[in-house]
Amino acid sequence: MEKLANELRRPTTFRHLYEVAFKSHAAAGSGRCHQKQHPRRSSSTSAKRPRTALFFPGQGVQRVGMATPWLEAYPRTAKPIMDEIDSTLGFALSRVIAEGSNAELTATENAQPAIMATSIMILRVLEHEFGFRPRDKVDVTLGHSLGEFAALVAGGYLRFYDALKMVRTRAEVMARCSRDAAELDGGEFGMVALVCEEARLAALIEAIHEFLGHSSAGSKSDSHEDSDLPPIQQVLIANINSKNQIVLSGSIERIKTLLTHLRQFGGHDPRAVRLKADSPFHSPLMKPAADVMTKILDKPSQEAPDEDVVTFPGLMPCVSNVTARPFQSRAELKDLLARQAVDTVQWHDSIKYLDQEEKVRRWIGIGPGKVGRNLVGKEVGMKGAVKGGGVWGISSPAEVEDIMKALDATDTAEED
Repeated sequence: MEKLANELRRPTTFRHLYEVAFKSHAAAGSGRCHQKQHPRRSSSTSAKRPRTALFFPGQGVQRVGMATPWLEAYPRTAKPIMDEIDSTLGFALSRVIAEGSNAELTATENAQPAIMATSIMILRVLEHEFGFRPRDKVDVTLGHSLGEFAALVAGGYLRFYDALKMVRTRAEVMARCSRDAAELDGGEFGMVALVCEEARLAALIEAIHEFLGHSSAGSKSDSHEDSDLPPIQQVLIANINSKNQIVLSGSIERIKTLLTHLRQFGGHDPRAVRLKADSPFHSPLMKPAADVMTKILDKPSQEAPDEDVVTFPGLMPCVSNVTARPFQSRAELKDLLARQAVDTVQWHDSIKYLDQEEKVRRWIGIGPGKVGRNLVGKEVGMKGAVKGGGVWGISSPAEVEDIMKALDATDTAEED
């Protein structure tokens, strides 16, 4: 184990992280009874199969009844998981998902655990009903905003029980932050997507940073400093989603002022779309949620009190929303997962990194909706640019068999 620790201190590559993960679990005899372990795949299979990413969606994809088709098609696997969700949270979230009102499910404190739990339920169905083995089929996980928690569960870094508890607690704090801000300020808070021509995105981001008083490098780590304004009036670039789309978060009045400035003095005229979000996620107003996450991550696992809440390394690399690179250590994972509540989601950089540097060619989206699949496909091409490549989204049982066949058919395609 000392040798393994030394390896983790070295500058790491994507492949090195993958190899170290396997060494760790082999050395410990996997040592984790909470998750079924599968035999390590042979190096020959790894060499032939295109590199594959597993990704999960964020908030906004929820819809009433999203778990029902899975419960009807695969009750043997899906029903115990939904029961586990209710037992873990101490209330019937499954009822809210199945038959609650749209307003009830859309509330942040319900939507976030509902999306994360449904995503993992779908993954478990694939594992138990179709023999889908992430360790054999997948090289890296990632998730869009909230989806990062599901990615960490799938990658073996968080137990489902712990992840579900922390997502619910984090969401409750986020919802409270939004209510408190509205009561204190009397104004509106939320998120606005900006869409522009691809060639103008970099200049648009630079103009936004100048207006908000950020350095151009601020979008990665300290972009939550919006001039000298109090947090309640601040705005942040919450997401860089694609080559022509970003999302602003914070005071709607301040966002409107920013848009006026961009159009009158910056030479920019992006299309602005108000998102259906009841909270300004990834903005300074969410700092209490980041603080709560720091405290939770400093404590032992609630499911296994004798163990750390984070397992490191996991089964495979997981890409951070904040850095657009795989987590390098347990300490870094805890820091970045907490900071994610207030920092910019570098989704576009994450996809570019995996596509261009790590040569990921197969992308499997798991969870409600098709937003994540469409964002990935927009960057890499829905059909894939090379033999064996492609972008798939699994949100309905009707899609599973065809996608599993497509994955099997491309397993022996050679990487470029």
